Amino acid sequence: MKIGFVSLGCPKNLVDSEVMMGQLMARGHELTSHPADADVLVVNTCSFIDPAKRESIDTILEMAAYKKTGRVRKLIVAGCLVERYRGDMREQMPEVDALIGTNDLDRIVSVCEGLEDGAPSAAPYLYHDLTPRVLSTPGHFAYIKIAEGCDHPCSFCVIPQYRGAFRSRRFESVVAEATRLFEHGVREINLIGQDTTCYGEDLGLRDGLAALLERLAQIDAGHETWVRFLYAYPNKVTQRLLDAIAAHRCLVKYIDMPLQHASARVLRRMKRGGSGDIFLRLIERIRRTIPGVAIRTSFIVGFPGETQEDFDDLCQFVEAARFDNMGVFLFSDEDSAGSFALDGKVDARTKRNRQRHLMALQRKIARARGRALVGAELPVLVEGLSEETDLLWQARLSTQAPEIDGVALINDVEGADPRPGEIRRLRITGSHDYDVVGTLLAPTEPAPVLAPPGLVHIAPLAAQL
Repeated sequence: MKIGFVSLGCPKNLVDSEVMMGQLMARGHELTSHPADADVLVVNTCSFIDPAKRESIDTILEMAAYKKTGRVRKLIVAGCLVERYRGDMREQMPEVDALIGTNDLDRIVSVCEGLEDGAPSAAPYLYHDLTPRVLSTPGHFAYIKIAEGCDHPCSFCVIPQYRGAFRSRRFESVVAEATRLFEHGVREINLIGQDTTCYGEDLGLRDGLAALLERLAQIDAGHETWVRFLYAYPNKVTQRLLDAIAAHRCLVKYIDMPLQHASARVLRRMKRGGSGDIFLRLIERIRRTIPGVAIRTSFIVGFPGETQEDFDDLCQFVEAARFDNMGVFLFSDEDSAGSFALDGKVDARTKRNRQRHLMALQRKIARARGRALVGAELPVLVEGLSEETDLLWQARLSTQAPEIDGVALINDVEGADPRPGEIRRLRITGSHDYDVVGTLLAPTEPAPVLAPPGLVHIAPLAAQL
């Protein structure tokens, strides 16, 4: 059969889609990026907050239309929306032929082939290095999910309800997958999980993430590589972890650490703990240990009970911390989250105004940071032609994570023409709010052969659909 996929939401969801696609291809089925040509369509959904739920529902209905106008015989919905609203979807979405939850990924073949659509699995699922997988990212970077689920009690978050308790992949399983990806030309690996800094705790490992990073740094890929991890929990950032990042060239000097707020009162209501002062001391220690490190964070504005004083504390903290990259999200009042019962709801207009104000502060900080880079020569990973114009090439500094941070735009080239997947140096000649611009310098060594990754490599399906 020809099977089309749409993957919504975060990189963790994307890996789930890649695992399902891998199992289907191992069975002999063909993947297509054209929904009208598919026999079966699969929508892997997100339901973290209201906008994600709306996008998922709209996409399901859009794909359902192909059952009338195309050759599609079956529409399957997978992912977080299924875990959260399985019963409602069965009753209210007759267009959907089958549902697959986050623990049911290994049922994808039998469901697509019409062999079964039984009860959801009660056993927690986590793929491993021998699981068939299709990469849908460009050939030069990939994600590796090192853990699933979460044990943190954050009152705004519903993920533990449908992703389950925290569980780590086996150490050598991650190393084996990373080795195989590097051997097949991947230049950058991004380790992901709901909280990667908890990695290995359930396996009895102390400082498990640091140990894993140290081991990954020993892989000899025959060419320069980058290893990054995403989503650090602040009270899990240990000195050994920072020392490991500082000690190894291939471990990029980048920490994504969602802090959510800086007011101690709001953080208590979020069931996270901490305060702006505690976080500033941690940030100072990070920067002292890892020279040149880039720190990314994210905040929630409009959490129940957030006063103007709380928001002012957050703004002062952002100005003091001077983050390299930052995201600001409006609080979403999820009916199954603990925060749903809290008083002091903040109106939508106030939330939007606070979001705009905080991002305006960050924009000034980002502009100053960009100007300070002018004249520097830094390594970049070449991605390809710019998404905005074919007159420029696009690359990323190691301090720019894929798909969430700014980019490095190439407007001049010395030496050989750029090749996607190359790591070369960029002389920065200018900057914008979040992007930098520069001249790509001539390579100092022969370009490595960049073969397509592992099992099979296809263009990003979600973007094409």
